[in-house]
Amino acid sequence: MKLLKVSGSPHVHSDESTKKIMWRVNMALVPMLLVAIAFYGLNALLISAVSVGVCLLVQWLIEKFMLKTPTTICDGSAVVTGLLLAFNVPATAEMIWIVAIGALVAMGIGKMAFGGLGKNPFNPALVGRVFMLISFPVQMTTWPTVGKWFPMSLDTVSGATPLGIIKEGLTHEGATVQSVIAENGLPSLWEIFLGHMGGSLGEISALAILIGAIYLLCTKVISWHIPVSFIGSAFVFAGILWLVNPDQYIDPLTTILTGGIMLGACFMATDMVTSPMSKSAQLIFGCGCGLLTIIIRNWGSYPEGVSFAILLMNSVTPLLNRWCKPARFAK
Repeated sequence: MKLLKVSGSPHVHSDESTKKIMWRVNMALVPMLLVAIAFYGLNALLISAVSVGVCLLVQWLIEKFMLKTPTTICDGSAVVTGLLLAFNVPATAEMIWIVAIGALVAMGIGKMAFGGLGKNPFNPALVGRVFMLISFPVQMTTWPTVGKWFPMSLDTVSGATPLGIIKEGLTHEGATVQSVIAENGLPSLWEIFLGHMGGSLGEISALAILIGAIYLLCTKVISWHIPVSFIGSAFVFAGILWLVNPDQYIDPLTTILTGGIMLGACFMATDMVTSPMSKSAQLIFGCGCGLLTIIIRNWGSYPEGVSFAILLMNSVTPLLNRWCKPARFAK
């Protein structure tokens, strides 16, 4: 009788690889990069190039001289980290050298200190972003105004994000959300959706983010669970506050379209390494991100809270994986 040898699990064969997945994510980030260059010009291109270049260099140096392992800079993961980090900073000339420091922290501390891809507990790009926000608060909160199409000058006019304007305006006695919006002439929801507002490079256009997210969903790089639960929970919690007191809280649609909720939900929170594995855990993870974002935005000192919310939920991912562990053998 001829015996068959069975190798160890897993027994599912696929042509997917880390390299293919990472380069698909990079492809999904292209629409946001093009919009950023269109509105912010040379600054956006230089910041993105510096961020990606430093991430690649740091990963190569650590792998070659410290870990002494074969280099993996061609798998696209360092490019993803570099682009996402660049998408989380303002498009001012001062950020060109600051983002280089942020990229060093993101790759050296946020990723490679734990052993490289697949071993980091926190999203590396967000680690770099929070480090820059704490270390360089003025530069990280100095926002350029959106210019004409294809502006090439490095000189920008300082502005503010809609969230920052509203949060600052509400500190004045007797101010309401409606009066702050009317007084400052904030853009309409349609203009915000297209990208005509102040903000970080990658968060200004919800349309570009949706194009990239749909591509990732169609190629099955991500599933709908985290983005939908993140955006949905933020919408619901913001809506409850708005219904309770519309004079002091922003309406839920504006809450979703302004700031980094769309970018964070589709490209940051969905990081395979730092997010839960099971679908039920992903739903809890996304809801936690949405709730924490609204809490930080409304009662924290920063007008934005996406980065802190995702990092906090990254820390509980191991617990969610244990709590929502799927049944073995479909038991």
